[in-house]
Amino acid sequence: MDEASEWAAKGIDITVPSIARTYDVVLRGKDNFAVDRAFVDEIVKVVPEIYDVATFNREVLGRAVRYMVGQGVRQFLDLGSGLPTVENTHQAAQSVAPGSRVAYVDNDPIVLAHGKAILAENDRTAVVTADLRDPAGVLSDPEIRRLIDFGEPVGLMLVGILHHLHDDEDPQGIVDAYLAAIPSGSYVFITSFCNSSPEAAAAEKQYLALLGTGRFRTPAEITAWFDGLDLLEPGVVPNPLWRPDRPVDTDLTVGQRLIYGGLARKP
Repeated sequence: MDEASEWAAKGIDITVPSIARTYDVVLRGKDNFAVDRAFVDEIVKVVPEIYDVATFNREVLGRAVRYMVGQGVRQFLDLGSGLPTVENTHQAAQSVAPGSRVAYVDNDPIVLAHGKAILAENDRTAVVTADLRDPAGVLSDPEIRRLIDFGEPVGLMLVGILHHLHDDEDPQGIVDAYLAAIPSGSYVFITSFCNSSPEAAAAEKQYLALLGTGRFRTPAEITAWFDGLDLLEPGVVPNPLWRPDRPVDTDLTVGQRLIYGGLARKP
């Protein structure tokens, strides 16, 4: 049996790029295949900083999680989490509050395969194979229910995933369904590709052509996902400008403006 057939037996198709594995490539991980690296090579042609973009996205995740822990949040639901890599949500949270609980959700079976091994010795975390586009299914999953008490504030994480939902998949409705399930005092953190430059528009064409997903939305469209919530300062901004922990030159590069993020509290 060749490599492709061996992975196919596990439900993993290594002949086409996947969202989780291509993100692993730009985070300089090892859980990816030639087809994923070839896709990233095409993106580099239009956004040479794409590896830095992934780093900015991972850094802002850590800052947001630590902020929420500082506000008393002790449980996190990370939707479309991707492969475990550098400073995941549970590592950021548990470094500040060791008792924090984190449930990861992703529909790529390779995430479960690698995630379970990494998280096996941590009973305050779990990886669930489910599709975030099915909120009812996710929210009723036994592992989610084991870790997440929906009577207490939740940190809802949608980091670098909503841009993989097409407009006709109703990303706003999906966000709203999860928000309806978490109580007052919860937070939602979102980052998303932004149509912030001609290079971003070119990258969107490549994502849609080669990966089949990757919508680069306007700042106003991204901000609309937070309607009805208390959006925290500094609002929806390029990742490096969201509560930076070191000085940032405000004359941002194309890569620094490629993903925008924001954090809001449910009143």
